[in-house]
Amino acid sequence: MRKLILLPLLLIVLQTYAQDPNFSQFFASPLTLNPALTGKFNGLVRVAGNYRNQWPTINNAFRTATASADFGILGNTIPEFDQFGVGVMGMYDINGDGVMKNSFISGSVAYHKGIDEDGYHQIGVGFSGTYAQRKLDINKLDFQDELTSLGFTGNTAEVFGSSGFLNINYADVNAGFIYNGATNDYNNFYVGASVYHINRPKVSFQGAEYIMNPRFTLHGGGYFPIADATTLFVSANHQRQAGATETIFGAALGYTVNSDFDSPTDVYAGAFVRWGDAVIPYIGIEFGNYRFGASYDINTSRLSAASQRRGGMEVSLIWTKKHTDPNKKKLNCPRF
Repeated sequence: MRKLILLPLLLIVLQTYAQDPNFSQFFASPLTLNPALTGKFNGLVRVAGNYRNQWPTINNAFRTATASADFGILGNTIPEFDQFGVGVMGMYDINGDGVMKNSFISGSVAYHKGIDEDGYHQIGVGFSGTYAQRKLDINKLDFQDELTSLGFTGNTAEVFGSSGFLNINYADVNAGFIYNGATNDYNNFYVGASVYHINRPKVSFQGAEYIMNPRFTLHGGGYFPIADATTLFVSANHQRQAGATETIFGAALGYTVNSDFDSPTDVYAGAFVRWGDAVIPYIGIEFGNYRFGASYDINTSRLSAASQRRGGMEVSLIWTKKHTDPNKKKLNCPRF
């Protein structure tokens, strides 16, 4: 393997290989969490966008943005409490101040089957396929033979071609499962699991071959009214990829600030914990067809000295086109 002089940059590149991009607001990025969440919402069309800037004090370590859209199909031909969802998602991930740029585009499908006569319980399965491109900018790397007694020369004997970039492309397959239930029209609970990179695609730069490890995710949560106009939302997510694990859990309170039952305005405040790494305050607002969320990772691990406790800023925006038919029965779906 090539030997990089800059240790922080080396760690960033290696971590890029070891783990997929992810969000603290995992509940606001459904198609990166579980393909089975495709079409799993109450409405006609859902469009979601997310942006995250993690560890900005460490060479802008990770900047990730994603946009997705999903919708239901065949609504007039499948049973009343079933849903058939189709979705598309694009993601852009920049590592190490632009040293590595990763682009992903995915398509997904999911089917959710009602298992009771009132539509309070559903099980669903989903699948997605992803095409990925990774680009490594050699011009932004420093190599061992550039260091002399006079300092960095800026010249290396390594040969990479005339473009200054190394590119790789691959495709992979992902799948997921979800169950959601309710006891009435005012609460909901769910649990899901997903696995990404089922086919373990091969990734290599200059012959240094790497096998993409599967990512296993288990997530769950729910919402429950606790007082007039106040609802408790809880969410948790655990994922494992190779030897790396991540666990996030937390809760938020939602409060309805107007009295319009058909078009409420809700505000949210809460906090999450990334176990062993960060505390994550969260605020949000939902009005009309929009839901906006903002969070900030306050780093608490040993990395806090380098990150200056600036773990990462993250924002999310979801737009949902609601049903216009007043006779359309509202389905019980997770709200995140």
